[in-house]
Amino acid sequence: MKESETAAQFDVVIVGAGMVGASLACALAETGLRIAVLDSQAIEVRDVSSDSFDPRVSAITAASQAFFRSLGVWDAIMARRASPYTDMHVWEADGTGSIHFSATAIHADVLGHIVENSVILAALHERLMRYDNVTLLSPVTLSALRSPVAVTDAGTQGLVQLSLADDRHLSTSLLVAADGANSRVRELAGFNTREWDYEHHAIVTTVRTELPHQQTAIQRFMDEGTLAFLPLCQDGGAEPNDQHYCSIVWSVLPDYAHSLMALDDRHFAQALQGAIENRLGDIADVDKRYSFPLRQRHAAGYVQNGIALIGDAAHTIHPLAGQGVNLGLLDASALAKEISQAHAVGRSFADQRTLRRYQRRRIGHNLGMMWMMEGFKQLFADQPLPLRWLRNAGMTALDRTAPLKNRIMRSAMGIE
Repeated sequence: MKESETAAQFDVVIVGAGMVGASLACALAETGLRIAVLDSQAIEVRDVSSDSFDPRVSAITAASQAFFRSLGVWDAIMARRASPYTDMHVWEADGTGSIHFSATAIHADVLGHIVENSVILAALHERLMRYDNVTLLSPVTLSALRSPVAVTDAGTQGLVQLSLADDRHLSTSLLVAADGANSRVRELAGFNTREWDYEHHAIVTTVRTELPHQQTAIQRFMDEGTLAFLPLCQDGGAEPNDQHYCSIVWSVLPDYAHSLMALDDRHFAQALQGAIENRLGDIADVDKRYSFPLRQRHAAGYVQNGIALIGDAAHTIHPLAGQGVNLGLLDASALAKEISQAHAVGRSFADQRTLRRYQRRRIGHNLGMMWMMEGFKQLFADQPLPLRWLRNAGMTALDRTAPLKNRIMRSAMGIE
């Protein structure tokens, strides 16, 4: 990795050094392209504390695990801390419907891994710092950009011009926005989006439970929202030494979220314990809580001349199934493949043909997942009693239909 105060021109500039942007940079690093990664926060390898957990976690699927392994970072993630889960139990409040997913049913070792975002970032940033052709610029703020209007007279794609708040100027053949849901690149480039509020707020924290989670993720649907307990362990590897920690994601109506956030830890623990129907016994400890509004957003198109959107800059979905970061990682993998293949045969990796191939590979899949999550949200919203009965009957029927249930598991894991 090289640091440069006067760097001006790059082949690829990635704005955003989060999990998706850093993964794309790692995937492209072996091509020899000149890459710059910009972020508003310092890009560094942070220590992972052994006695506290990052409240931000991701449910990493088998497909995302394979991508991380191809980047050479999966072993570093596991060496720090990752929590495998083998089962998932989902049920509905005030009803009899429930579904149990198990890795053994599809002859897999695990359904996935719950990994703290800081752990993934540490492994990715550590990897990025090994490359001489990757320049890390942080903390910086993007203040303006000018995209090429069309190809030049010579028939080549023009350069995207970037201006930073510290008066530095960069140019690049391809600008990639990986700067999150409130993407500055997307805004400056004038991408159109379709978006609406979910009318839910998410509360996230880490708790210690009386009973061990037994490597099982549990999720309960309620009229006012959805509550998930995601298993954590203090050490990486397949044999966690303590199964009493869980990351929680509680999606509730805004007024209820405000009242829950106003509770002290003891009363919040009691509310949480009741909401999960005491499945893990007493909630012994609650870490600091965070709350944020949930919003659905999807860009009408992912590409323009010399610019591509990936991850949350292109799409955000409800955290219901933990698919958000996995969709972003699939974006990064697909874009990296298109760029690498074009570069390998001497074709422009920033032209519309290459970028539209990336868009075609990802936009339909992402939209499908988004509408599926919206359907689940509407399905489990407060409904009249007859519809609740049908919903419970449907969940029970699905649980008894092994081929369909196993197909859903494989699809969620990204192995179909």
